[in-house]
Amino acid sequence: MEFHSCQQRLASVLLLCFWMLFIRAHGSRKRSRRYKTTTTRSWDFLGLNYQNPSELLRRSNYGEDIIIGVVDTGIWPESRSFNDKGYGPVPARWKGVCQVGEGWGSNNCSRKIIGARFYHAGVDEDDLKIDYLSPRDVNGHGTHTASTAAGSVVEAVSFHGLAAGTARGGAPRARIAVYKGGAGSGNSATVLAAIDDAIHDGVDVLSLSLGTLENSFGALHAVQKGITVVYAATNFGPAPQVVRNTAPWVITVAASKIDRSFPTVITLGDKRQIVGQSMYYYEGNNSSGSSFRLLAYGGLCTKDDLNGTDVKGRIVLCISIEISPLVLFPLALKTVLGAGASGLIFAQYTTDLLGITTACNGTACVLVDLESANLIASYISEASSPMAKIEAARTITGEGVLAPKVAAFSSRGPSVDYPDIIKPDIAAPGSNILAAMKDHYQLGTGTSMATPHVAGVVALLKALHPDWSPAAIKSAIVTTASVTDERGMPILAEGVPRKIADPFDYGGGNINPNRAADPGLIYDIDPSDYNKFFGCIIKTSVSCNATTLPGYHLNLPSIALPDLRNPTTVSRTVTNVGEVNAVYHAEIQSPPGVKMVVEPTVLVFDAANKVHTFKVSFSPLWKLQGDYTFGSLTWHNEKKSVRIPIAVRITIQDFYADVA
Repeated sequence: MEFHSCQQRLASVLLLCFWMLFIRAHGSRKRSRRYKTTTTRSWDFLGLNYQNPSELLRRSNYGEDIIIGVVDTGIWPESRSFNDKGYGPVPARWKGVCQVGEGWGSNNCSRKIIGARFYHAGVDEDDLKIDYLSPRDVNGHGTHTASTAAGSVVEAVSFHGLAAGTARGGAPRARIAVYKGGAGSGNSATVLAAIDDAIHDGVDVLSLSLGTLENSFGALHAVQKGITVVYAATNFGPAPQVVRNTAPWVITVAASKIDRSFPTVITLGDKRQIVGQSMYYYEGNNSSGSSFRLLAYGGLCTKDDLNGTDVKGRIVLCISIEISPLVLFPLALKTVLGAGASGLIFAQYTTDLLGITTACNGTACVLVDLESANLIASYISEASSPMAKIEAARTITGEGVLAPKVAAFSSRGPSVDYPDIIKPDIAAPGSNILAAMKDHYQLGTGTSMATPHVAGVVALLKALHPDWSPAAIKSAIVTTASVTDERGMPILAEGVPRKIADPFDYGGGNINPNRAADPGLIYDIDPSDYNKFFGCIIKTSVSCNATTLPGYHLNLPSIALPDLRNPTTVSRTVTNVGEVNAVYHAEIQSPPGVKMVVEPTVLVFDAANKVHTFKVSFSPLWKLQGDYTFGSLTWHNEKKSVRIPIAVRITIQDFYADVA
């Protein structure tokens, strides 16, 4: 894969996860904007174990015949993840096509990949030269996401022995329809064309692991046709206000980490051992990490820092404090290897950028935190001949790993386009996810990887509840999400510094598929209601005016009040989809600084009363130009808990820049 220099791409979006480095997306001044595309353990971690299937997997028959449309960089049909053995005929309702092209014939579609299209209008000529003019995936990104959502079961896969296990999609019996945006990136024209075709073809779910520079009004047409649309939140975190794809009718997905780590032991010459993290593996005869080597201090490991330092054959300690590790690591790696070093110990503040070490390609390199780096640096300065040995990484899973956590790169809210709507909606696994790439399996990181996890869950829910609307499915996912880990500890959000996660990190929380299958209550929305709030007109295309009503009046499974000055009341309506006779009680967690009242506090459902509306009133306790505080409202009984996140900001002045 091609690695573009950070200097060339400082203004562009990286959603090619982390097999490329983060690179910011720049908007073209052309009419069509370009979009950069941004599983072993993850599905088990979410409670969807294939060998011991949950009720959701059994009752949905693993997503049988649900059609997932994947708008991405194409697909590699020969991958074992798309084997169609045991599949029945293509669903009769399918109206799509298998578009032939370069390196792609009609035989590349199957009972698994039931349709494939590609689009190249408006795609740069340089991009077209390095790609197939067909649905075939030269990049690998689309193959990775498609196999994560709906890949068939493939046993005994790994990344050079790491993360070994059985790869599969969340809905392994679902069908896949491919919509290739073109050359590893799409633009607004190709993406809109793909969505229009997907609506016509008859997909049930759309998964789009790409970042847009405007909100996806094109997706509204799909939602109004009953298609659930799932978008990536993008990878600009941990900065606030950078979440993308924030239209209220789509599901916007943040990335979280699973209970798997790759500890790597560094043994110093004085026998002390320090455990870092890496993707280091022994390759062929290259086992330099298994023996002691001289250890050198390289500072930032720029050419200036290493000037005059003999690092040939040595392991070099590099420390990143003032410069982002995303920028410094590839430069340090290139510099030390160019100087003949045998390995790299790279120190950074506590974060989760393990994916950058895949660029080491078998070279002994490992990430450590600043505390560990200080210990190593002290040893280097004190020892007459400092030595170190780096062992290959191991794979550890289970309770000993703190998880889930929101990944540092995952884009955070609030939405600058719609601050009266909480975004992202949900978090799902998106860090070091093993899935198909061409004929092998690769670890990928990014909200691009989190998005197909949600799309796979949506497919299962759609199979189980075919009459549920996209809003109902979204509600079930958001209101049943986890905000604590299995020990009852709050989910953390990686960042600078690490903190307890809030709704702008993960929306409702980390996805819990089995609970979403039976949520008890749902917050449903008639798709035509979006027109009232956004003035949207759908004819041959979609056009939307400025918000005509505050978005917090939509019946969303969340409440956001970005400018609370006076008492404000919003209403919500819930529909009982659980036991016919049920009583729910309100549990209120008021945002600090806000008085919050719910009326009524008890909802009684029976055969004649399946729907109830309630009001939530908010009053500021102080008069100030404040910041967001967070709370929640939970309807619960002895069996169910239906929680929505709440974000409120007290203000006294319009358009007041929060910069000091």
